[in-house]
Amino acid sequence: MTAVRWVGRCPECQAWGTMAEAGVRAAALTRPAAVTPRTAAEPISKTDSAVARAAATGIGELDRVLGGGLVPGAVLLLAGEPGVGKSTLLLEVGQKYAQRGGPPALLITGEESTAQVRARAQRTHTMHEDFFLAAENDLGAVIAHLDEVKPGLLILDSVQTIASSTVEGGVGGVPQIRAVTATISAIAKERGIATVLVGHVTKDGSIAGPRALEHLVDVVLYFEGDRHTSLRMLRAIKNRFGATDEVGCFEMHEEGIDELPDPSGLFVSTRDIAVPGTCVTVTVTGRRPLLAEVQALVSPYGASSGSPRRSFTDLDSSRVNMLLAVLGRLSDLQRLSEREVYAASVGGIKISEPAVDLAVAMAVASAATDRPLPANLFAIGEISLSGDVRRVSGVQRRLSEAARLGFRKALVPHGSDWSLVAGLKVYEVPTIAAAWQTVSAL
Repeated sequence: MTAVRWVGRCPECQAWGTMAEAGVRAAALTRPAAVTPRTAAEPISKTDSAVARAAATGIGELDRVLGGGLVPGAVLLLAGEPGVGKSTLLLEVGQKYAQRGGPPALLITGEESTAQVRARAQRTHTMHEDFFLAAENDLGAVIAHLDEVKPGLLILDSVQTIASSTVEGGVGGVPQIRAVTATISAIAKERGIATVLVGHVTKDGSIAGPRALEHLVDVVLYFEGDRHTSLRMLRAIKNRFGATDEVGCFEMHEEGIDELPDPSGLFVSTRDIAVPGTCVTVTVTGRRPLLAEVQALVSPYGASSGSPRRSFTDLDSSRVNMLLAVLGRLSDLQRLSEREVYAASVGGIKISEPAVDLAVAMAVASAATDRPLPANLFAIGEISLSGDVRRVSGVQRRLSEAARLGFRKALVPHGSDWSLVAGLKVYEVPTIAAAWQTVSAL
């Protein structure tokens, strides 16, 4: 019987005075290891930062998200839905890296054969003599390829398909993913290899594997997009070398993927005649203002029981329902609760920020009254439950982007600063009722 404190009576035999005090062996202390001149501590002001300087990848939208480009020794984790275009994008990255000279690029695939990857590279025109390719599933073989090729860029597609023979567990399990990522990260930082790890995602969109996986890498990127549209967006969730509020836009097509430095045209319909139920707005994604069009359809409700249908695509459903309730208080739209309402954004872009509330409300009101909005008009503003139009951030950038693309009339919240934007007729509206009256009078 062992106890952590003195007791007079033994809990097992119930005898008194039989417990004897004994010392506990001290825990072994970790002995200090030898410090080499290369790893010796030095003042932070004398540390050489040139080795961690980003180098442009040749893909401007990717460089925008990364904060300048790839940093030698940095480890990136790229995740996204199956079929969104991760492998196609990385083929472009590897080919651009090989083109600039210097150390070669190495792509190791654990999901496809080399023939399959070569066929895609040939179709997307991303082949180069200094772009090496191998198909492996063993971590030891991956390290052997690194020793032989000595790349400056390593692309591992994907980290869940690589296993270490020294770690127990199946391929893709938590111990394997943690061990593979830690080993590759240590080698990358020791040899200065910029590394991109492709990660699988689960049903809810999170990265498969342990949560620690995101802590082991320097940058976490998400590649997003609807497979039914050509638009793809790249976002940084974690970035030790730059901001996490940037977004890169790309367009998928049969011959590969192209960056979109000016993607606003994808989200606005082109028509000669104004139609009811449409309104253009300017949403800020990261630091980038993007024009987007909201479309609405209001139809009579013909069912004998139940509630009118509400269907919203790529919009925040809870906010749109709130806007419908606020709109129902206007004299022109008091029977809106008895009609079916459908609303969506154009081009597959998901709009969730409150700054698009006014555009959604104007599109629904236009559809409900069958009156088209004036040409070259756009609207920005957040709407409260009381019907007030609140100011939003980045008004100058939003107005400047719309003016650059030819829009000449703007609905903005009352008190917004728009003095630096020329060529616009700006209407300041304090409430949603005033906004609808202003639009109806134009």
